[in-house]
Amino acid sequence: MKRGVLCLAAIAMAWVLPALADPAAAPSDVFLTTQGDGQYLAKDLLLGAKVHNAEGAIVGDIEDLILNADNQVEGVVMGTGGFAGFGEKRVGVKLSALQIKNEDGKITVTLPEATKEALDTIEPFKRSTPPKSLLDRAIEKAQELSDKGSVTAKDAYEKAKKEAGPALEKAGETAKQTYEQVKEKATPVLEKAGEAAKDAYNKARDAVETKPAEESAPAAEEAAPAAEPESTPEAAPEAAPEAVPDATTTEEPAAQP
Repeated sequence: MKRGVLCLAAIAMAWVLPALADPAAAPSDVFLTTQGDGQYLAKDLLLGAKVHNAEGAIVGDIEDLILNADNQVEGVVMGTGGFAGFGEKRVGVKLSALQIKNEDGKITVTLPEATKEALDTIEPFKRSTPPKSLLDRAIEKAQELSDKGSVTAKDAYEKAKKEAGPALEKAGETAKQTYEQVKEKATPVLEKAGEAAKDAYNKARDAVETKPAEESAPAAEEAAPAAEPESTPEAAPEAAPEAVPDATTTEEPAAQP
């Protein structure tokens, strides 16, 4: 057990010590940490925004931005017409033609010239290069997942430890408190049940020991009645001998007149 703990400690030190010795410094003129005053995010301001006409009706939504050679936004691509994306017409609109208002945190984009006649007659926006195919997007997504998944084990360990440490400690304290509460409530009940079982056992034992042994004898006798002696058949009386007529005395027939 101690050997395993020492091995884990050595691995953790091997991760931590190099990081403490040589911390990586981010360049100060490359990254932005906060959104400055007067700066807007494309997804909050333009991308996906609903475009209204002069009467306030929604006539389309902004799907893409048009940048110039200096990476400055010159216009937007707006989808109009169709139903649920089918039969939709995409038109290009100059950024200067859009009226963008931010009132009480709600951004409204209006194109006053977006009449039905103008949207019907304007030609669709033409791209100079074809859009990326599904295969190209799938390859880029696979590469993205591969690159993002190359986080070192040290970074993953530190992040998990930082995020899960307080939660695990809190869960341990909660479990301990719950155990103590259950133990406190259950102990009297268990003791009472034990006493009741003990009393029932003692009463049953006393009842068995004090019962007279003679009470069971008549019951046994009644349960098994005495067997009656076998009756011997009486000797049958001898049959009286039949009268045999005497051969010497013969009855004479009566004289006939």
